Amino acid sequence: MENKEYKIGIVGMGYVGLPLAIAFSEHYTVFGYDIDDLRISNLQNGIDTNFDIDFDIDSNLKLTNHIESLKNCNIYIITVPTPVDQNNNPDLSFLKSATKEVGLYLKQNDIVIYESTVYPGVTEEVCVPILENESSLIFNIDFHCGYSPERISPGEKKYNLKDIVKITSGSNDQIAEEIDFLYNKIIDAGTYKAPSIKVAEAAKVVENTQRDINIALMNELAMMFDKFSLDTNEILNAASTKWNFLKFKPGLVGGHCIGVDPYYLLHKSEKLGYRATLLESSRRINNSVSKFIAEKVFSKMLGKNKDLSDVSILIFGYTFKENCSDVRNTKVKDIIDILESKKCNVSVFDPFINKDQCNNFVTDPFKLNEKYDVIIVAVAHNEFLKYSAEDFNVLSKEKLVLLDIKGIYSGSHWKL
Repeated sequence: MENKEYKIGIVGMGYVGLPLAIAFSEHYTVFGYDIDDLRISNLQNGIDTNFDIDFDIDSNLKLTNHIESLKNCNIYIITVPTPVDQNNNPDLSFLKSATKEVGLYLKQNDIVIYESTVYPGVTEEVCVPILENESSLIFNIDFHCGYSPERISPGEKKYNLKDIVKITSGSNDQIAEEIDFLYNKIIDAGTYKAPSIKVAEAAKVVENTQRDINIALMNELAMMFDKFSLDTNEILNAASTKWNFLKFKPGLVGGHCIGVDPYYLLHKSEKLGYRATLLESSRRINNSVSKFIAEKVFSKMLGKNKDLSDVSILIFGYTFKENCSDVRNTKVKDIIDILESKKCNVSVFDPFINKDQCNNFVTDPFKLNEKYDVIIVAVAHNEFLKYSAEDFNVLSKEKLVLLDIKGIYSGSHWKL
């Protein structure tokens, strides 16, 4: 393996693929492919519009929007999105399409590694048949596969690709060793070689399902203690003084991982005849938080004898989490939809997005003359941490009504 000349083709230049391409280009020739022409054009000019990574174009890194540029690679890594559809069923269309494209150029002894989140069995039961059909090659004889789940966390500068242990796996022992060797080249934190591809696939969805369940507990407690007129954050601060208390917080659960991965596990489980009721309940609880917040707005405004159609609301934050530009599956949109269903006038300020990503977008409200009945702080961007409740007073029509979903301000009128 040390003497093997690797040429690596990475399909998908998003949050996962770009850092991977940059890291591997320090050791090998890498071709980074994406179907988005503008994305590739920006990256060729050293611009990451996701604001997630600073980089220089290395001579070993070739960025392209032409899949045929990858035809001479012997390692293919697929990092495309795997979302859910409107019914929360796994949407494998991007994965299947990317697999088909790679299959057209697959050669003897090539290895295809998947990083996209899937349920156990997708690599070997869904992707491999596509590769075999497109290439006319035989799996585990002519070509091989592996799975190494991504653990990228957008906006988390301290959790870089190289600093997170990487799970690896391969379709036989020899290939597993080779894939593990490859990733050890770029991962300072080391790797964990799983015993099979299915174990590696399952580990990924379990990581985020565990978080979903724990956050669901916090959200249920928050909605419960709201009835008690108790501050959930104060309760959690007290409870967390015990050494083994898990420090999760209530909040909106969106994005492309925690809010999606459990559905992949639920889908496969149901196919095999097992109903995972805890996972179902956690998803239901976390999906109800947006409605809970919107109804809190309604109750506060109706308590002031305000006609909801006259209520103007400013929301700080639209991305699914702090300090990133990713708006996939953001639950802030759900809040907006519910508020607008009652004819409320909603505006959104988020320094990480633009007007093309949100119809309610406004520029810096502190530089405008608009006043609002309600302010909701939905995302804890670092830029928002410098504000205080007093700063929001200048944006308020009357007495400030500040709903602090993230619990970051003293003086807020309601916290989740």
